Amino acid sequence: MQNPESPKYQQQKLAAIRAAAAVFARKGFHGASTTDIASEMGIKQGSLYYYFKSKEEALAEVCLYGIREYVQRMEEIATSEQPFEARLLATVTSHLSSYREKNEALKVHNDERLYLPEIKRIKLKQLGSHYRELLEGIFEDGVRDGALREGLDCHFAAQSVIGICNAWGELIVRDNELDVFEVIQKVNDLLLNGFVPPKATA
Repeated sequence: MQNPESPKYQQQKLAAIRAAAAVFARKGFHGASTTDIASEMGIKQGSLYYYFKSKEEALAEVCLYGIREYVQRMEEIATSEQPFEARLLATVTSHLSSYREKNEALKVHNDERLYLPEIKRIKLKQLGSHYRELLEGIFEDGVRDGALREGLDCHFAAQSVIGICNAWGELIVRDNELDVFEVIQKVNDLLLNGFVPPKATA
């Protein structure tokens, strides 16, 4: 029996999570099997039991892996002393670059997590809500500091940023040739400057 605390086991567990993420991203939760995950990892199906007791447990691990680190990044951004524009750019950069770094895991979290029973989605919901609340706080700071207009719906703004980043994240996962830096710059420009030219001042 492998020691779950050993570095070797932790490396193999991470490899199993990434293999499961790749399979779920490609086939979806219902289309995938534990045999597929074992094959992706290059092991026998029986050996997969060391890492996941079931396909459902594999999905839960993948979803948690996909979201945990990028929430931690948001905590660092939200508590920084940078001005609003810098924190917004950091948010967009962190969110979109996570799709290239974590790739399939974050996509699986967004697309497949609802197939988990509600009890197993509690932690994911808490992390997702925490992320949104931190982003709302950044917008609230921007309003308070005069960087953003008075009366801005900060909840709506935060949800909109998340939605735009998730949509472009889907494309980043599907297209390895897509220039993530260019996408980050364009998304950030759109969020800060909008679609119309600024009104001329008298």
